[in-house]
Amino acid sequence: MQPNQYRDARLEKLEKLKALGLDVWPRKAQRTHGIAQLVATYADAEAWPNEKLEGLGLTVSVMGRVLAIREMGKSVFAHLTENGEKVQAFFRMNDLSETSWEIIKLLDMGDFMSVTGPLMRTKTGELSVRVKEIQFLTKAHLPLPEKWHGLQDKEQRYRQRYLDLVSNADVLKTFQTRSRIVSAIRRFMEDEGYLEVETPMMQPIPGGATARPFITHHNALDMDLYLRIAPELYLKRLIVGGFEKVFEINRNFRNEGLSVRHNPEFTMMEFYAAGQDLRDMMALTEDLISLVARTVVGSETLPWGEQTISYSTPFRRLTMKDSIAEYGGIERHLLEDGDRVRALAKAVHVEDVDKKTVGFLLGDLFEHHVEKQLIQPTFITDYPIELSPLTKTLDSDDRFVDRFELFIAGMELANAYSELNDPIDQMGRFQAQMDEREAGNDEAMLLDQDFITSLEHGFPPCGGEGIGIDRLVMLLTNSASIRDVILFPLMRPMKQAEPEEKE
Repeated sequence: MQPNQYRDARLEKLEKLKALGLDVWPRKAQRTHGIAQLVATYADAEAWPNEKLEGLGLTVSVMGRVLAIREMGKSVFAHLTENGEKVQAFFRMNDLSETSWEIIKLLDMGDFMSVTGPLMRTKTGELSVRVKEIQFLTKAHLPLPEKWHGLQDKEQRYRQRYLDLVSNADVLKTFQTRSRIVSAIRRFMEDEGYLEVETPMMQPIPGGATARPFITHHNALDMDLYLRIAPELYLKRLIVGGFEKVFEINRNFRNEGLSVRHNPEFTMMEFYAAGQDLRDMMALTEDLISLVARTVVGSETLPWGEQTISYSTPFRRLTMKDSIAEYGGIERHLLEDGDRVRALAKAVHVEDVDKKTVGFLLGDLFEHHVEKQLIQPTFITDYPIELSPLTKTLDSDDRFVDRFELFIAGMELANAYSELNDPIDQMGRFQAQMDEREAGNDEAMLLDQDFITSLEHGFPPCGGEGIGIDRLVMLLTNSASIRDVILFPLMRPMKQAEPEEKE
């Protein structure tokens, strides 16, 4: 049958249901228990054999989508699913009214219904409801994916996530886990004394990161606005205003390409704590990730593809130069000589070597030699100042800043600073960014004069950090692509072919 033929056949059944006098689109379902609730309590056949279940005398009403229908003479068996769990509905002609039996004959896979009856277990050990009453809830006009093999086409899975969730139990579990991860993070942060806040999504000046923003226009005010690339500068204003510890979990938007690790709309948690520095951020980050792995996923040792990652603390710490020496097989002292650094960059074909400072070249060498090899959780510290315009410099060397990035499975997961709180120094850093923009770098930061003014009113010592929630979910659920952990990832229009995902 063609799709339209399936739909026509189901619409014909819908008319027959109406002819039986049913309210085929009822306002509310009859339900006393959720299917997941029943499964969690009574699924264990040894603990709850049929005799014990029947001895409860428990009559339940459950709602679910029909997954499978099997007729056996005057009996019909159907699986109902809800929230990723399923229970069997056992229909017998003698237990039901004539109208109810007719309704059963008009059911299709994908329909929703409510069933009421005593809880039991069949001879095969399956938790079931011996149905005494039924309520028809929704007729699915279109069929579900063929034979419950699930959606196999990756693009269709992302475009029709609702079908992906219905037909692929692992996908549903991934997104349930995502929600639990976010909830666990919130609880942890609140237990640490952080207050959750909300800052603007639309900003007159995009700041807090080096990225190309999305631009929109406010008609009433006749002004351009930008979807935020980071909440950082607003969260810091709150520290100036007297908050001690703040965090925000929300969306950022960056006008960049698609890859297995990048989506233009993504979820970050940023947090700031007055009186703290980078070492405090490290300790909190280790404890947070380790706790979430244990409490949500159930272990500190988890698979990642063919590898295994340990989230037990402490995580490894390396300076950027030490990591380049170790993973690049380079003698450490060579990285102290600018000419040698430039030669090493040319040897691995870094672009525009002669136009870049030594700091930028160290960043290029790190990306080339190190980043993808950092599988176990590793803090990389002591970044060149050119790469970090909002960070305090090291006491020992003002060419480098007090910053870390946390790498796991070869990708950056977190970025933290001992925050720069000198407004004069900050103004100079902004000016350097503006010079870069004039030279053609459209990802360089714009000058935010109001932020400078806020610093001039007094910004205490402060530690700050951003953690990529999508990437953390990828790691803890062993998902290879960011699109597998974002419910509705950005997709090109159907008429354009989707590119292959890249690293």
